[in-house]
Amino acid sequence: MSQNQRADARSNRARVVAAARETFAAVGLEAPMRAVARRAGVGVATLYRHFPTRTELVTTVLAERVEDCGVRMRGALDDPDPWRALSGVVLEFADRQVHDRALNEALLGPGGVGVAFQEERREHAQALNVLVARARAAGVLREGVDADDVRAALVAIASLRQLPSSRSEHVIGRLAGVILAGIRR
Repeated sequence: MSQNQRADARSNRARVVAAARETFAAVGLEAPMRAVARRAGVGVATLYRHFPTRTELVTTVLAERVEDCGVRMRGALDDPDPWRALSGVVLEFADRQVHDRALNEALLGPGGVGVAFQEERREHAQALNVLVARARAAGVLREGVDADDVRAALVAIASLRQLPSSRSEHVIGRLAGVILAGIRR
């Protein structure tokens, strides 16, 4: 295979992953593979050459999202302002429920492809524990608020991702605001 062919193959793969991310977020994980290929500007055969199964494609897109979440969590841990770090994580989580509904369902739902990311989920949970502990130590959280309370709030936000998209952004945004107001001292 020539250098040009390898570059074309890498480019096609990247376009398929980007198109899958957008298609799954907009339509759901059951979107036809033809729709992903069309959005990527490649033939269906090219898509299947890179990703022989839907599960492989979903897992690849999820891996990208999980890595992005890890980068954001590490950024929050590096933030010297404990409230900004914790509230930023809550707001980012809420935003993902609005804009990545299908991918979040795959990642957060029982079993399925999300099982492949259990270690990363544990790391993110540990990071959340640290963020809450820092916010408590800084005195910016209401008395008695702990990491389990913040997790319960995230579950409440995630439960609303099934709302019609026309309402979800408003409702989830308001709930995130209420949660942050409720946990802040």
